[in-house]
Amino acid sequence: MSDKFFTQKLCDRCHRPLTGGRIMSMLNEQCICMDCSKAEKADPEYQEAVKADHEQIKKGNYNFKGIRG
Repeated sequence: MSDKFFTQKLCDRCHRPLTGGRIMSMLNEQCICMDCSKAEKADPEYQEAVKADHEQIKKGNYNFKGIRG
């Protein structure tokens, strides 16, 4: 079984092709393109999401759904 993150063709937010790269959102479980990632970093909750993700990793949770998950 392959992981959807690596096989999907379109960004979950803008629905453009992921040919320029992909990353998991810090806010939820969406697979997003690099343009959407750049926009996400301007979100007022982005730093809170990064901190929450790091705390979950320290606890051993590598599958955190994000603060909006």
